[in-house]
Amino acid sequence: MEEHRPFYELEQRIGYRFRDASYAQQALTHSSKSGSANNERLEFLGDRVLNLVIAHALFTQYPNENEGSLAKRHASLVQGRLLAAVGREVNLGDHIILSEGERHAGGAKNENIVADAMEAMLGAVFLDGGLESAQGLILRLWDAHILKPAESHQDSKTELQEWVQARALPLPEYEIVGRSGPDHAPIFAVEIRVRGFDPIVCEGASRRVAEKAAAEKMLQLVKEKK
Repeated sequence: MEEHRPFYELEQRIGYRFRDASYAQQALTHSSKSGSANNERLEFLGDRVLNLVIAHALFTQYPNENEGSLAKRHASLVQGRLLAAVGREVNLGDHIILSEGERHAGGAKNENIVADAMEAMLGAVFLDGGLESAQGLILRLWDAHILKPAESHQDSKTELQEWVQARALPLPEYEIVGRSGPDHAPIFAVEIRVRGFDPIVCEGASRRVAEKAAAEKMLQLVKEKK
């Protein structure tokens, strides 16, 4: 029966039925799972497929916007945070294959791990069904995000940078002040400094994630300033 297919529930959520389930298996296998082909190569491929499909969708959807505006939209739509959000929308974390240690450490909810698996899944669909299938999947899952107003796509680091530049202040400074966790799933602590405000430290599964989290908190702080 169909419901006994490997990853049947996930296929129902993403709206795609794999011809070769081994692609899905590999896309969902984290590098912590030793002895198995992991999803890193598929992640590499999925990243390129996502970039192409989103660029084409924006080019078509917004014919009157210039290159700079399209680039801002594109950057926000392919960032790790949105990939993780889309992954959560389809319960991807429930299906990621992790080592016991990584699972007990909460890896199924780790933003970086979910984002990477989402990219790998896009690569898997591309290999299994071709560009048309991958494009259809991306447009279904990203549709609401593509149609958001441009200002809602601006990431916190860019917004904070524009805030300080408008006030002739030095650019925000980011510094890694700590690193913890295992080598395959490190946690980075990043400190952000903006003149006139106390430093803020935030953590994330990558330097990029930690910097964005720190920028978001600093942005909230500077906006509260009278």
